[in-house]
Amino acid sequence: MNSKELKQQICQHVDDLQAVIYGIAEYLHEHPETGKKEVLASAYLRDILKKNGFTVASLVPEEYPTAFHASCGRGPFQMAFLAEYDALPGMGHGCGHNLIAAMSIGAAIAFSRVSGEEATVHVFGCPAEETAGSKIYMSRQGVFDSIDAAVIIHPGTDRTYIGGTSYATHPLEFTFYGKSAHVADAVYHGVNALDALIDFYGKLKEYDRQLEERHIIGAIITEGGIAPNIIPEKAVMKATIRALDAGFLEEVMLPRIRRMAQDVSDAHGTTLVMEHYEPLFRNMVNDAKMDVYFADAFNELYEEFGVREDDYAEGSTDVGDVSHVTRVSQPEICIGYDIAAHTPAFAAAAGSDYGKMQALTGAKAMAMVAVDVMTEPERKNHGQH
Repeated sequence: MNSKELKQQICQHVDDLQAVIYGIAEYLHEHPETGKKEVLASAYLRDILKKNGFTVASLVPEEYPTAFHASCGRGPFQMAFLAEYDALPGMGHGCGHNLIAAMSIGAAIAFSRVSGEEATVHVFGCPAEETAGSKIYMSRQGVFDSIDAAVIIHPGTDRTYIGGTSYATHPLEFTFYGKSAHVADAVYHGVNALDALIDFYGKLKEYDRQLEERHIIGAIITEGGIAPNIIPEKAVMKATIRALDAGFLEEVMLPRIRRMAQDVSDAHGTTLVMEHYEPLFRNMVNDAKMDVYFADAFNELYEEFGVREDDYAEGSTDVGDVSHVTRVSQPEICIGYDIAAHTPAFAAAAGSDYGKMQALTGAKAMAMVAVDVMTEPERKNHGQH
């Protein structure tokens, strides 16, 4: 059977799975759970996969109890579908992860029904994308090392898009320790930790203005003293430091900023502690050939789309870490207009009829792309890996 016939079967299978895909989207939307607490979502998704012939097991329970790995088939081609299902606090699915889970699982089931003995189909349940980024931990644990390709589609607004990248991000907390004293004490003057932090903040902003490479530096002071008549003995700043390339971020920006902070601390006579408060998110590398496959799939499905420049980036995602391990493509599919992510309006769109219809399109596109990768001539000619 050729790839065109396989794709036709894929689309029929996804249509047959409409009740399942809509059911996932609706259940998760009605039962939003934040990162690492997706107990209902994880159980619901595992049950659906088991009913559709997948073997399901916990993945990294020591760190992420709601993560899972489901697999079906024993073929040489290792195809992965990434599912996210965490919600935002106080807002529900304002990032549309209910639709991500619906698309990925629908696509995986449909692909498993046509791949025969050619593939092993994997679904990775990935919690806490909005916070700790479970795919970062999974990547470091070697979870994706044997995977040939992985796909995921993220809900978006106004238009469906292929391509682009994401920022590598390095969250860092700076804590300056001084010595407290009464501001009017004529003998004991203390060491002002807030003065040191403010001095560093100014130098950080100056570095921000001077740096020519694409980057983002955002910072807030979370602690600066307890009373105006007491010299602050502790001052804390949290910063998110981002660049388009993880290597530049880690090898150029971070060492410079760390040295700057330490020099300021030494000059003020304070003690400095620098700690990561969240893991490093690496930049997204979309696979060029898989992006072309998605373009072909969207054309066949009559889904209008745009193509983003390679350096287009808005935020950060832990899918970036997976893309440094194996081939990945992550398009965005439109679920609404004149709305923004992480808002109540986006959450409403993620539960809308149009959002669910687009999930069917996304599931078809992902499974079609899986067929394209599986049937690549070079894969047939040279074997796996």
